[in-house]
Amino acid sequence: MGNYRFILSGGGTGGHIYPAVAIANELKRRHPDAKFLFVGAKDKMEMEKVPQAGYEIKGLWISGLQRKLTLKNLMFPFKVISSLLGARKIVKQFKPQVAIGTGGFASGPLLKVAAGAGIPCVLQEQNSFAGITNKLLAGKAEKICVAYDGMEKFFPKEKIVKTGNPIRMDLVDLKADKKEAIAFFGLDANKKTLLVLGGSLGARRINQLVEKELDFFNKQGLQLVWQCGKLYHEDYKKYDSDSVKVLPFVNRMDLAYTVADVIISRAGAGSVSELCLVGKPVIFIPSPNVAEDHQTKNASALVAENAAIMMKESELEENFESGFTELLASEEAQKNLGQNIKKLAMPKATEHIVDEIEKLLR
Repeated sequence: MGNYRFILSGGGTGGHIYPAVAIANELKRRHPDAKFLFVGAKDKMEMEKVPQAGYEIKGLWISGLQRKLTLKNLMFPFKVISSLLGARKIVKQFKPQVAIGTGGFASGPLLKVAAGAGIPCVLQEQNSFAGITNKLLAGKAEKICVAYDGMEKFFPKEKIVKTGNPIRMDLVDLKADKKEAIAFFGLDANKKTLLVLGGSLGARRINQLVEKELDFFNKQGLQLVWQCGKLYHEDYKKYDSDSVKVLPFVNRMDLAYTVADVIISRAGAGSVSELCLVGKPVIFIPSPNVAEDHQTKNASALVAENAAIMMKESELEENFESGFTELLASEEAQKNLGQNIKKLAMPKATEHIVDEIEKLLR
């Protein structure tokens, strides 16, 4: 076993960065003397998050096309040329044996250049609706690791391997004790707990909904762990009380999941994969402001298996209270949703993806 060299690219959002880091961690566990290099987009969050995870990262000058004609769009061809040249230089210097892309703008130029240099490429697609970068790269990849069935509408069938999405390891066995979780959040052991998750930055529409329904939740005898996001904490911290815990973010997700009886969440791919492991009743409120509306498609895939409830933002006004009351009233519905979502969990996803990468090393 020589000293392997792996180059990884994925970014723009946590949904692309986290899987890339998880894959690198598993490769490092198996090959402790391997070398790793990440490639990101210069002004995106990966430039901060990847070094925090302990890996070196180089930035390319790249961004997506805006829908309108803007100065940014006029710059786009120059950015593409610049990033292809940058990627070529990086690949030439680093000489990786395998290139791994998890989506996001920077993975486009990097994997295009790597494939052109004869380096085997692996793609990892988190969503049920494939991202544009991965669709463009599919022809050049050796293997495409996916989390949902039916992905042959986007990718060549013979390249697809269903692995699931990488998951934070501390969630794989939720061993946290309920008493500890209740104490950690300062909750009442005799009340049911609603956990509200809007993603790390928060979700404006979910926060507005929770604010409006606080009395309703209180009448239902519920207490809340409300992760409103750091962008919104100033607006909502005034509601913090014995029965409503308002947090910018949750440091101990394992305890939050343990204490939850019902969960309201966005439907990003990472959240969906985590919630499958947790196995609790979930109401998904997909963000309508994401590329190709993929959150709605992620949530719909679970609704089709009777594994979750989905409410669109546009329907919250008229349907939220009745739908929520109905779920709360039926222990059986809660149990079925929890069991069905758990059946969809793929806790060994990261290992499975790395197995596929290792096949290309031989």
